[in-house]
Parts: sequence; C-alpha cells; structure tokens
Amino acid sequence: MKSNIDGIYNMYFHDIYRFLLSLCHNHHTAEDLVQETFFRAHLYLENYDGKNVKTWLFTVAHNAFIDYYRKQKRTDIKDQSFFLSLFDKKKAIEDTVVIHEEVQEIIDRLSNLPDKHKYAVLLHDFHGLSYMEAAQVMNIKQPYFKVLLFRGRQAIRNRKAGRK
Repeated sequence: MKSNIDGIYNMYFHDIYRFLLSLCHNHHTAEDLVQETFFRAHLYLENYDGKNVKTWLFTVAHNAFIDYYRKQKRTDIKDQSFFLSLFDKKKAIEDTVVIHEEVQEIIDRLSNLPDKHKYAVLLHDFHGLSYMEAAQVMNIKQPYFKVLLFRGRQAIRNRKAGRK
C-alpha cells in the first residue's frame, strides 16, 4: 500500500502544487498545502471510492485551501515587517527562481477573476478535469460549472483584448 501512495504522490504532486500555487500565490503556502493535501488523502484513503484519483486529490486540495483561507481570515497579523526582516535575502531570490514562468503566467491571467471563475478555469483548462469532475471538486452542479467556466474564459479573452 505504501508504494501505491508514493506512486500517487509522484504522479500528481506537480498538478496539485500548481493548482494550489495559483490559488494562494505563495510558494511556501502552496508547499504546505500540498503536504496537507497528501496527508489528508493518506488519512482518508478508505473513503476514496476508487473512481478517479486525480479528481479526488483536487477535491482534497481545494478543501485544504478553503480551510487554510478561512483560518487566515481569522488571523490578524499586526506588523508584517517584523517577519520580513527575519528572512535572508539570498533565500528569497532562490525561492523566486523556483516559480516557473508557466505558473506565473497562469497567476497573472487569473489574478483579477472572481474566485469561482478562477477555480473553474484552473480545474478544467489547466488541470484537465472534465466538467463533471471539476464540478465535483467545487461541490456545485455541472450546468453551473459550465457557466462559471464560460464567464472565466470570457473575462480572460476580454482582458487580453484590452491589453492590445
């Protein structure tokens, strides 16, 4: 069973990481959420219905992000400059290099979209989930998912046209 879990981790790590990075826009947070995702997946493996591992992992990742986001909304950091002074500048440069151009381009294109539109585009267009799978991840009905996807794509097209 351990080798099966390792195989799933190796197969889907990058997809889950890119998805979470595009949601939270922070390399370290995305790494933490990826670990949380696979930890939860390991804990609740017996609840997995055996249909599609990728869809199930994206659902777990999405739920981990939502939990993180809700927790962050309750946390109020008064003075962020204190924490910024603790980081080594050399380390910050190395971390910047880690973010791939492809991921940065996705983040830039999706940055001004409403969250639901952003999730729909990410799940279907960038991570290859079907309409039904992506709707399951977002816990919505498939027709509503199609509307969100259409509106997200339309907003991206309008934004590209506006730049030219």
